[in-house]
Amino acid sequence: MLTRLLLLLCLVGQTVAKKPPDVECQVVNLEYVQCSWNKDGTPEVNYTFSSWVHYQKETNCSKYLLENDTNVGCIQAYVVKLRFMTFYTVLKHGSEMAQMKHQLKNRVKLNPPTNVTVQNGSDFNLWFYWNQTATCVEREVRYRINNNKWEHTIVPDDSYYINFPSSSARYELQVRSKMAEMCGGSIFWSDWSEPVVWGFNKSTNSISVWTPVLYAVGAITLILLVLMLLQHERTGQLKEKQQVHKDQKDPPSADCVPSKNF
Repeated sequence: MLTRLLLLLCLVGQTVAKKPPDVECQVVNLEYVQCSWNKDGTPEVNYTFSSWVHYQKETNCSKYLLENDTNVGCIQAYVVKLRFMTFYTVLKHGSEMAQMKHQLKNRVKLNPPTNVTVQNGSDFNLWFYWNQTATCVEREVRYRINNNKWEHTIVPDDSYYINFPSSSARYELQVRSKMAEMCGGSIFWSDWSEPVVWGFNKSTNSISVWTPVLYAVGAITLILLVLMLLQHERTGQLKEKQQVHKDQKDPPSADCVPSKNF
């Protein structure tokens, strides 16, 4: 009796262990669908994967993602209409099979914005720009001054500015994006972009871009003052020479000549 009970427990344990894990899927940058089944760790067996949308034909996995030579995910082709329709997946190993339904409309993860740059504007503001491959997106900027707490804000386009930055402060900015609500929205933000930094902190050896500008303005001002002083001195000397020349040229008036009595 005890032997039968142990055998039954072993069979039940094997059955539970063979149950396929849950599959999670998302659309990556509107380019492909990525599904994975290793949320609880690497599976003990190699599962095969297939998927389809509504009336389409079931398609086997085109590219498996591996972890320790074990299938843990799959990349499938993406078409626009797929995102707004029910996406079916099947995970299979031997006689064990698990089928799931997925709604991908709000499960889009975009790539982070690229080429984040910073420059001083003619309006004396600090402007940040970046590139975004997708359209119809929502953007969030975060920036901090002198490594203090991050400030977050939503921006309407691919640029952002900070009013009248301090020449003695260090500014750091990053940006991320996700699908806008008017285009289906998404629960996933992209990763943050690479940071872009402007200015310097007193605790660092970095030099602000304002420093050479201030040096140049100071040098130009000094040169102008010297030129103005030289011009003023030259003008005074010229006037003095003209006055001397005039005095020598003009004869004394009759009133100034003394009369002689004979």
